[in-house]
Amino acid sequence: MELTGQEPCPLPDDPTLAEMAVALRDAGHWAEIVDRRWRLVYMTDDERLAHGFMVESVQLPLGLHYFGAEAVRTRQQWHSGPIQLDVARSVLAQLSAWVLADTPGGHDELRQLVDPRLRDVVDGSGAADRVASSSGVIYGYGLDGSRPALSFTAVRVRDGEGRLAGTVILLKPEARMSLLATLAAQGDLEHFERMQSVAKAGRRPAAVLFADLESSSPLAKRLSTASYFALGRRMTRAADQCVIDAGGLTGRHVGDGVVAFFLAENLGSESAAAAACIRAARALRNAMADVAERSELATDELNMRFGLHWGSTLYVGQISTAGRVEITALGDEVNEGARIEACATGGLALASKALIERLDSVDAAALNLDPGRVTYTALGDLSTATDKARRDAPAIAVCEV
Repeated sequence: MELTGQEPCPLPDDPTLAEMAVALRDAGHWAEIVDRRWRLVYMTDDERLAHGFMVESVQLPLGLHYFGAEAVRTRQQWHSGPIQLDVARSVLAQLSAWVLADTPGGHDELRQLVDPRLRDVVDGSGAADRVASSSGVIYGYGLDGSRPALSFTAVRVRDGEGRLAGTVILLKPEARMSLLATLAAQGDLEHFERMQSVAKAGRRPAAVLFADLESSSPLAKRLSTASYFALGRRMTRAADQCVIDAGGLTGRHVGDGVVAFFLAENLGSESAAAAACIRAARALRNAMADVAERSELATDELNMRFGLHWGSTLYVGQISTAGRVEITALGDEVNEGARIEACATGGLALASKALIERLDSVDAAALNLDPGRVTYTALGDLSTATDKARRDAPAIAVCEV
C-alpha cells in the first residue's frame, strides 16, 4: 500500500504497534515503525511533513520491506530523494544485525529482500551486541547534503507476552536537546507554526506593517555603542512581541526598522488580518514608552513611524539558509507600504484606504474606527510626503489610525 495523499497515516494493524504509534503521533515525534519482518507499517505525520521540507507530506511505501527496492525508490521521489539511498545504507549498516536476526532465511534471504544496491551492506553484517535499543547518526542531510543532520534511536517493541512486535525508529535533528530546548523556550511556538505555514511560497492576501524609528542618527551619536545596541535589542524584541501577539509574521529587521505581515489565511479573514495589523502598530507605539524608560530616555525621543497597507496578491514565503529563517513578501504593495511609512513623520501611524476598507463593522468598532466616515488624504498631498512617495505612490489614500 502506498500512501500518496495528504491524509494521516493509518495506524498499524498490530495492537501493540498501534498503541506505540498513537503515543508517538500525539507527542509530535518524528518516528517510523516496522513490524517484526521490517515492513514499514507507520510514520508519524510530523516526520512525513519534515521529509517534504515542511511543504507537503511525502508519499509512503506502507507494507513494503524498509530496505527493499520499491521502498527505496519511493523515498528517492521525496524532496530529499537524492540522498535517500545513502540514508538507507547508513541506517542498514547500523541496524543490520537486528534486520538479519529478524530474517528467518539469514543472509541469503535478506540479500533478496533489500535493494540490490544495499547487498554489500548485508554481506558485511554480523551479530547484534544490543538487544533493546541502539542509536546512530544519519549523514547526508543539511543544505549541502554533507552534514550529520539527523540522529536516530531504534527501540525494540514487544507485546504483552514478550514476543517481538517490531521496531520503532525515533529521529531528531542532530542537536543536543538542551540546544533545542533553548530555541523553543526563547521562541513563540505558535509563531513558528505560522512561519512553517508559508514554507511553500505563494500568493496570499495580507496586511503589511512597516515601522521605523525617527531621528535615530542623533541617538546613535549621543549614546555609547553599548547603550545604543541595548536600545536596538529592546526595540526589536518589543516589535516582534507586538507582531506575534497580534497573530502576525515578523519579517526582516533593517537598521531600526521592522516589517511584519498579517495573513488572512492565518487570522481567519481579510478583516481580521487588517485589524491585527492596526492592533500591532498601536501596541508597538505604546511599548516604546517602556523601552524609553528602560533605556533612560525621554518618551518623545523614541518616535516610531508606521505605514500600514493591504496587499491582495502579495507573494509571501519563507527563505531558509544555514544562518536564519526569514519571512518575506514581494509585490507593489510592499514598496508602497514603505513609502507610506516614510511619510508618517512625527510618530504617526498612517494606514491606506485599501487596508481600512477591509475592516468589517465588528472589527472596526473594536478599533474605534468607522470606515464609512473616514476622510483620506492622498500620500502626495501630505506636507510630510517624501520625494519617493510623490514619485512612486502619490495617489495612495491614507488616514491616521
